[in-house]
Amino acid sequence: MTVTSLDTGAWIRRFHPAPEAPARLVCFPHAGGSASYFFPVSRALAPRADVLGVQYPGRQDRRHEPCVGDLIELAEMIVPQLEPWLDRPVTFFGHSLGASLAFEVARRLPGADLTALFVSGRGAPTRPRDEGMHLVDDHRLVADLARMSGTDAAVLRDEEILRTVLPALRADYRAAETYRYRPGPPLTCPITALIGDRDEQVTEPEARAWSARTTGPFNLQVFPGGHFYLNEHAAAVIDILARQTNR
Repeated sequence: MTVTSLDTGAWIRRFHPAPEAPARLVCFPHAGGSASYFFPVSRALAPRADVLGVQYPGRQDRRHEPCVGDLIELAEMIVPQLEPWLDRPVTFFGHSLGASLAFEVARRLPGADLTALFVSGRGAPTRPRDEGMHLVDDHRLVADLARMSGTDAAVLRDEEILRTVLPALRADYRAAETYRYRPGPPLTCPITALIGDRDEQVTEPEARAWSARTTGPFNLQVFPGGHFYLNEHAAAVIDILARQTNR
């Protein structure tokens, strides 16, 4: 099967196909997020990089599929979907839930030419947080989402849309909060952690703890902002990804 004939299937979104690009970037969304969140990244990096967004079950065009509330289970489901795309160097980027998920997927692909792992808005796997948000009522769950400013306010006011997205959001919160690191060999690729300096979801020490999860180099980038600092600093984040994928 050639690269140009690869079927993205249900799990992969390839908004701006770049089959001749020397490298790929795979993006893992945050809790409640979807692959389309990374459309601007794909647009900015094509055709220099072939950008793929992972689409979890239970949202957008997959909204009728059962949600997955276990991060390890989700990682193991994603691995075979990505294997056909590993014919060239690949970089992983994940935000929040997506950071932990990208790490667990990377651990299960030891033969991949993984050039870097970018973990955004998330503490290291050995520094878990379980605030029990996946157990609260819908009102509190939506309030928490609004507090982090990661979702369009108009969406949060639309009861019909909320009924559609809440099951996926709750499952994602469960996956993020119940995830526990299982000891194993570290990665060998560089890891870069990116956080906002006012992010209540991750402290700088929690982000620095990612350094122990690789034998390669580690770097920490701190931006002004909260949990969704990358909305305000999209150009800077895309520039960091561009420099990595164009090496």
